[in-house]
Amino acid sequence: MISSSKVAIVTGAGTGIGKAAALALLNDGYQVVLAGRRPEPLAEVVAAGGAIERCLSVPTDVSDPDSVRALFDATVARFGRVDVLFNNAGVGAPAIPLEELTLAQWKYVVDINLTGMFLCLQQAFRVMKSQTPRGGRIINNGSISATTPRPNSIAYTATKHAVKGLTKTASLDGRKYDIAVGQIDVGNAATEMVQRMAAGIEQANGAIAVEPLMDVNIVGQSVLYMANLPLEANVMFHTVMATKMPFAGRG
Repeated sequence: MISSSKVAIVTGAGTGIGKAAALALLNDGYQVVLAGRRPEPLAEVVAAGGAIERCLSVPTDVSDPDSVRALFDATVARFGRVDVLFNNAGVGAPAIPLEELTLAQWKYVVDINLTGMFLCLQQAFRVMKSQTPRGGRIINNGSISATTPRPNSIAYTATKHAVKGLTKTASLDGRKYDIAVGQIDVGNAATEMVQRMAAGIEQANGAIAVEPLMDVNIVGQSVLYMANLPLEANVMFHTVMATKMPFAGRG
């Protein structure tokens, strides 16, 4: 068992925002457990981080309670505790009219984005309230869709609105255990998930427009900032977005 630095779990760590956050935490000295459905991308992140002795890859399906329990058990067995959970794993559905979305497509998004996040919260509470020193920090990945939807995004947007409820309630329920819970809402980070924006994306008025993107590593640094706060302080909601994206105005 190693316990020389703080321990962080990052779900959805193989690509995009999860990868950027995992590398930011590794570069800051954290011991990082990378969770994701596919082992190959996780291995690539470990290699990119250059700190194999401070990494653990655990293939995980966040929608499966047994898989999530195994993730946290493996973390404690290797590193002794959990200081930070970046609850990041998420998926979207096809950008089609809501009346055409199948029940299977809806359930898939809900299972990952909402139920999966809840299961990870449960296991983080189980570990954090019992360890010594007690407590820890949980950062949920919301989205600016938790505030404002895009057209044809009902499953993703509904789950991200629900994440805000998870964050508020878990923040309240975590107080007695010294568990701080916050949320990061990201807009237009340059990840594999938003590459379709490069050719333009539908706006609220039906027009197609190319939107500005920001470097995903900026999001990684934002997660690191939240993770490094002392437990007496909490950023409950943090929004980081491409400055010129059409979010704040009418459209």
